[in-house]
Amino acid sequence: MTDTLALAALLIPALVIAIVFHEVAHGWTALMLGDPTAKEQRRLSLNPVRHVDPVGTIVVPGALALAGAPIFGWAKPVPVRKDRLDNPRFGMMAVAAAGPGTNLLLALVGAVLLGGAAAAGLVQPGGEQGFLTQGLFYFILINIFLAFFNLLPIPPFDGSHIFEGLLPPKWARAYDRLRPVGMLLFVGLIALTWFAPELGVLENTIGPPVNWALEKYLGLADAIAG
Repeated sequence: MTDTLALAALLIPALVIAIVFHEVAHGWTALMLGDPTAKEQRRLSLNPVRHVDPVGTIVVPGALALAGAPIFGWAKPVPVRKDRLDNPRFGMMAVAAAGPGTNLLLALVGAVLLGGAAAAGLVQPGGEQGFLTQGLFYFILINIFLAFFNLLPIPPFDGSHIFEGLLPPKWARAYDRLRPVGMLLFVGLIALTWFAPELGVLENTIGPPVNWALEKYLGLADAIAG
């Protein structure tokens, strides 16, 4: 029980920060590109209460952590209206990319902090010893995982909006009509991850890029640590 509580104390704050910044990045990008909907609904705040989804931000990640499965979650989506964007096609791609991009930036901040702390003799980069070391490691990992997870081209993930924007207009309209089916795929993905972790669905899809990126970020921390 003590180990579980300690793990939760590391994972939950990191996940909440990653998700909140992810959603706010969507809203700010939409505002800069002409859509003030998120601002009108007071969703540009970093206050977690405005973004936390009890199931997606707490229950699902907690259950996955207890099951030893890959941890992911979601918040209440920041509202974006495509018709209010100055350039709807490009705008939706940029708004979608802002979330994963922010997570990769947060991972960079975590790597710099880890390297700086190591240079000061406080932690050892990539090590498993010490609360601060583990906290920064999980912060980096969660942000990387959330970024690549959201880049999957499955509605309603961010990757679906980027993928749709790259398609010819005729194909994009057909793809957009598949969004209700995408929700079923999303539910199926959660079910497989939750009830059949031995299949390694996520490990075999986004696992390789996540591991590659994690290696690069930890390598940066090592370089900063000297």
